[in-house]
Amino acid sequence: MTSATPFPPPTTEPTPGPLPRPQLRRSGTDSMLGGVCGGLAEYSGIDTVLWRVGFVALALLGGSGFLVYLLLWVLMPPAPDRRPGPLDGPIERLRGAMTSHPPRS
Repeated sequence: MTSATPFPPPTTEPTPGPLPRPQLRRSGTDSMLGGVCGGLAEYSGIDTVLWRVGFVALALLGGSGFLVYLLLWVLMPPAPDRRPGPLDGPIERLRGAMTSHPPRS
C-alpha cells in the first residue's frame, strides 16, 4: 500500500504581494471641473458618480463639500496626461504657494 500525501509539496516561489495603489492625483480623463472626483475614484475604486453625489450632499448640508472640494483641487497634483484647463494656472500657483512646490510649466 502506498501512502499519498493529501497536500501538495511546498513551493519556493514567492507569493505575490498586494497590488500597488495608484498615486492620488486629479484625473486627466474623468473630469467635469477639476478632476478631483475622478482622481478619488481612480484611487479608491469607488465610482465617480458616488463621489460627486457625496460632495453635492455635503455642499447642500452646510457647505463643507464645496470647501473640501476646493482644498482637494488645490492640494492634489494633476495627472500627467491631464490637458490644462483655464483654471489650472491659478490653481497650480496656489498649490505651489501652499505646499512650497513650484508650479509646473
